[in-house]
Amino acid sequence: MGPGVGEPERSVVTIGVFDGVHRGHQRVVRRAVELAAGRGLRTVALTFEPPPDEVVRPGYRPLRLTTAKRRSVLLRELGVDEVVVLPFTTETAELSPAEFTRSVLADRLRAAAVVVGEDFAFGHDAAGDVETLRLLGEKYDFAAEGVPLVPDVSSTLIRERLTAGDVVGAAEGLGRPHRVEGVVVRGYQRGRQLGFPTANVESPPQTAIPADGVYAGWLESVPVANRPVLYEGERWPAAISVGTNPTFEGVPRTVEAYALDRDDLDLYGVHVGVDFAERLRGNTRFDSIEELVDQIQDDVDRTRRITS
Repeated sequence: MGPGVGEPERSVVTIGVFDGVHRGHQRVVRRAVELAAGRGLRTVALTFEPPPDEVVRPGYRPLRLTTAKRRSVLLRELGVDEVVVLPFTTETAELSPAEFTRSVLADRLRAAAVVVGEDFAFGHDAAGDVETLRLLGEKYDFAAEGVPLVPDVSSTLIRERLTAGDVVGAAEGLGRPHRVEGVVVRGYQRGRQLGFPTANVESPPQTAIPADGVYAGWLESVPVANRPVLYEGERWPAAISVGTNPTFEGVPRTVEAYALDRDDLDLYGVHVGVDFAERLRGNTRFDSIEELVDQIQDDVDRTRRITS
């Protein structure tokens, strides 16, 4: 029997912060999608904004591996039908496991099954675990499943690798290159003067940006809802600079990407993604502009080989 008139259909729900939508998250989400497909139900990913730790641990502000929009896109690419973002407040944090289950999972999402990681904790003081969820599922008519974790994969570990400039290690955990998103803004235009015009990417606060240095990767124009997008769907190999550019003193920390062989792009105001493939070197102060240009050309040549 289907849902009543005006009543939402039942769903398979997966729950998490899903920052990075890394390989561990992917395992959980794919299991939820598989279960939903087998039962002819929709899959709902329930996530939180801000992340619960920022509310229950005042002053704790971890860097974000993905924007909320990017997180939603990645979850949908895995087969999720709907992403529900629950505002996480002090009132939310006070809900007991039973209250959270009744009000959110049973009443709002009409869960027929709930799939989480095996280390899942929920409710006030993280008092509930997977076994708690199973017992509450018996009361509210849903099944609960804890999925084994992927060894050595976590958002915390990926952040640590990025802080060290290890974008290859970060990509192993993510299952794809790490991306920094933002809007292209006007910078000092020194790259253009040197013959390597760069897109200066202004990313949101708390963005997880790799350690200062020069990287090989890609630059991509990212669609934004209800706005025309220049170069939509286009993606270019790019040499990427992160840092303060020590040859020119007094420059704030920036992320700049040079799309190889493209000096004709007009990207100001365009929302872009910068994907990091490999770290080429740290930042160095050069004694002359000629030395800097020679080094940039070498960076470009290495980038071309890595991204080809």
